[in-house]
Amino acid sequence: MSADLLPEHPEFLWHNPEPKSSYDAVIVGGGGHGLATAYFLAKNHGMTNIAVLERGWLAGGNMARNTTIIRSNYLWDESAAIYEHSLKLWERLPEELEYDFLFSQRGVMNLAHTLGDVRESMRRVNANQLNGVDAEWLDPQQVKELCPILNISDNIRYPVLGATYQPRAGIAKHDHVAWAFARKCDELGVDIIQNCEVTGFIKDGNRVVGVETNRGRINTGAVGLAAAGHSSVLAKLAGFDLPIQSHPLQALVSELHEPVHPTVVMSNHVHVYVSQAHKGELVMGAGVDSYSGYGQRGSFHVIEEQMAAAVELFPIFARAHVLRTWGGIVDVTLDASPIVGKSPVDNMYVNCGWGTGGFKGTPGAGWAFAHTIATGEPHELNAPFALDRFVSGALIDEHGAAAVAH
Repeated sequence: MSADLLPEHPEFLWHNPEPKSSYDAVIVGGGGHGLATAYFLAKNHGMTNIAVLERGWLAGGNMARNTTIIRSNYLWDESAAIYEHSLKLWERLPEELEYDFLFSQRGVMNLAHTLGDVRESMRRVNANQLNGVDAEWLDPQQVKELCPILNISDNIRYPVLGATYQPRAGIAKHDHVAWAFARKCDELGVDIIQNCEVTGFIKDGNRVVGVETNRGRINTGAVGLAAAGHSSVLAKLAGFDLPIQSHPLQALVSELHEPVHPTVVMSNHVHVYVSQAHKGELVMGAGVDSYSGYGQRGSFHVIEEQMAAAVELFPIFARAHVLRTWGGIVDVTLDASPIVGKSPVDNMYVNCGWGTGGFKGTPGAGWAFAHTIATGEPHELNAPFALDRFVSGALIDEHGAAAVAH
């Protein structure tokens, strides 16, 4: 899709009100998950006296700093359920939100480069099919037919032995998604308050009753934390710890090219994944930096290794130029699965730990988190992702499907 064919934006998207003195619920974090939570609180549960507080500008964090991949081909039942629900929501949201955010179901391939990769990939395909997720196994020739620019020769460091493929997966334009949710939230009466940093929480015993911000105190009956990499900082302000680490995750784009890349290709083994955006940029991502930090840029050696792998798999990219790079702050748990549910503080709920998979989970996370905030109890989709699983040992280990190549 050329730049002149991109959809027109509505003339008005959302207001910027002053914060009121009290709300029924406050969502901390104005990214995709915070906005989706507010939308489903209003739409599904009739809660409109709510505020979304964003420290900076709306969707200026990970929502604007990801590679926009959407898929649901996760191994474990619990993960497949919430990501597949999310994908089904993605399929209906352009019409529901009345906003074309360029959702493109062009399919996602996960390459296998070793016999171990092949075994694990076929296991995941079988598990996906049992869970009703569209998934299939492709041999190298089928991979080549689907993506002709991919190098499948056997004399490279990482030969392609096959791939998993999810046809319904794809990409969407991340900033358009945020604006679509924000516009509908505003229509439903939700207050979106930018440049409003939470500096503390007000508690009555062990129950949260308000938040302190740089724009004054706001009383509330419930608080939902949806701040990704900064979730542990907010939890500390509330008096509890979260088992997450925050790491930079990089991505980059090339200059504009004619359409050459018809699908999304990912490789966990060599830590690279690439798609082509609607305007023509090649969008690439890599693995997380090994150090913990809150900087929104990563290390050069990660990009260097990523480019070497990309050029080997896609020789046609050798003459492309990197236009810009950026980083997000991903929140990673011990089992590479999110935390969505109650916190140790009464009436405070957490939605974090999505690691490198937050964007694809945006509507599903919002749906389940809104239910939890509105009812005080988890939805069946997020019940397995409770914080206490790190005490009980009921982990959902998705490192194979989620750890580096989201």
